Amino acid sequence: MISIQNLSVEFSAKALFDNISYVINPRDKIALVGKNGAGKSTMLKIIAGLQSPTSGTVAVPSGVTIGYLPQQMEVSDTLTLIEETRKAFSHVKEMNDRLHKMNEELATRTDYESESYHELIDRMTALTDQLAMESAENCEAEMEKTLIGLGFTRADFNRHTSEFSGGWRMRVELAKLLLAHPDVLLLDEPTNHLDIESIQWLESFLISKAKAVVLVSHDRAFIDNVTSRTIEISLGKIYDYAVNYSHFVELRRERVEQQMRAYANQQKQIQDTEQFIERFRYKATKAVQVQSRIKQLAKIERIEVDEVDNSRVNLKFPPAPRSGDYPIIAENVGKAYGFHQVFDHAEFTIKRGEKVAFVGKNGEGKSTLVKCIMGEIPYTGTLKLGHNVKIGYFAQNQAQLLDSDLTVFETIDHVAVGDMRTKVRDMLGAFLFGGEDIDKKVKVLSGGEKTRLALLKMLLEPVNLLILDEPTNHLDMRTKDILKQAIKDFNGTAIVVSHDRQFLDGLVEKVYEFGGGQVKECLGGIYEFLEKKKIESLAQLESMPGPSAPAAQESAQPTVSAGRQSYAEQKEREKNLRRLKKNVENAEAKISKLEEDKAAIEEKFAQGETSDDLFRQHAQITKDLDAAMEEWEEAQTQLDEAQNEK
Repeated sequence: MISIQNLSVEFSAKALFDNISYVINPRDKIALVGKNGAGKSTMLKIIAGLQSPTSGTVAVPSGVTIGYLPQQMEVSDTLTLIEETRKAFSHVKEMNDRLHKMNEELATRTDYESESYHELIDRMTALTDQLAMESAENCEAEMEKTLIGLGFTRADFNRHTSEFSGGWRMRVELAKLLLAHPDVLLLDEPTNHLDIESIQWLESFLISKAKAVVLVSHDRAFIDNVTSRTIEISLGKIYDYAVNYSHFVELRRERVEQQMRAYANQQKQIQDTEQFIERFRYKATKAVQVQSRIKQLAKIERIEVDEVDNSRVNLKFPPAPRSGDYPIIAENVGKAYGFHQVFDHAEFTIKRGEKVAFVGKNGEGKSTLVKCIMGEIPYTGTLKLGHNVKIGYFAQNQAQLLDSDLTVFETIDHVAVGDMRTKVRDMLGAFLFGGEDIDKKVKVLSGGEKTRLALLKMLLEPVNLLILDEPTNHLDMRTKDILKQAIKDFNGTAIVVSHDRQFLDGLVEKVYEFGGGQVKECLGGIYEFLEKKKIESLAQLESMPGPSAPAAQESAQPTVSAGRQSYAEQKEREKNLRRLKKNVENAEAKISKLEEDKAAIEEKFAQGETSDDLFRQHAQITKDLDAAMEEWEEAQTQLDEAQNEK
């Protein structure tokens, strides 16, 4: 559908992309990955037509629509939420205008038997049918479903967009983008401003309703669930895998190992050749051989090894001073802003050493309760901090609270005390701030660098209660893994406010859910909590009382039978899902084998080996590979549809 051909981009004489080509197919769900600075966001901008490459083309067929969500964008504040969202259906007005012009043309024409007259009638009929499908009622219903799915309430619909925070206004732009149903969705970190429930809704939408998707995200669970193809940008080249991110990580490791072996062999060959040239350069009897080796050396196409970034944040929390057995006890805690009761009657106890999560939709009070614990805002009820509790607090906007005019070194030097002041450079090096980086102003740092710097500031004082409010925003996957392990190894107590399921999985043993003005305790990890929520929701739907008590009693037995039937259906569905997953895996294995065979033949071509038989083999493998890709696409589509059946 969209063809990227021989694309090259240079910045300051440095190649960001070097002659790369690939195709985005109509139903592709692609994860675009690579280290920070590899060019992921630049690639999306080029596909969206917002930036021009140095050379190469992006061919977009006529009529194909592209929707692009950047990480940051300017949003207007002149309309209400529903009015702003309604802009997504501007194409309906355009269709009405076209139909009106066709009607005017039809009224003036008298060539009733001409071919062009009948073509005009056909176009009008098709456009009328399309408008009937895009009726106002459908538009309004779709807007409501999308806005609620992204976390808004009906009470928000008539609020002015200027009343919402930047994160919520980004949700408005995302809603408009999804409602426009473009042929290709380009999404750059779409989950940064979403809570867990909104992320799950977006996952379901992208899997079941979106057409082609190209996605950049540091949320591993999100990209694993949504995508089935991974394109890595590395050293100006791309590596295309017909698998999701987790499988890609394994395949990439194998590829890098192969490259390292090939690189080592080539380096030895180069070294041996250079030694021969140096040894016999001035011997007349070896002049011919020396010249031959020089030419041979010049012709070698140097192997580049992918940039494997072995640097890592050295993150370890200082040993926690011993606190009382119960660092936090909440009794009947509530918080209201004016007439709006955020939550009330919150009762819970957190034991020493526990790792717990605060989850729920944005605006339900997670960060508010954290501020209550910190004593930053007044509240009702009682919050007791245990004996000798020392809190380390990472606020959601902690990175933005850094003094932008200070350098990296000054930021840490100003808070370091005693012997720590002699170790500032070492500490910064452990957080990947080395060399000239320590003299950079905070204002020029990336979001991830600011977050790392803010985390380092927090580590300078030993604490026994960590409160981390969205600590993973802007962190790459490797740093998130390191932070997660550091919290697991921390011998104190931790409260983590996060929407990142992968981060919370295996980290917390208790979940507090915020919603509907309540704070509910759920024992178990994050996935147990999510599974329990689904079951509870179904149970609530099935156990809704009927119009009268007798009617409810009469329906009791059928409900049990329906439950048994549902269980049998569920087992059959699981069996079908296993079969479909196996089909996808078989298709992926077939593609992998064909790609290896094709690469082996192309390697022979590169070495100058040609024959009719080789060309025939290459053509047949290419044909088989296209067929295998179609087979895989069909299998993946069937699996996606089965997974989204209710």
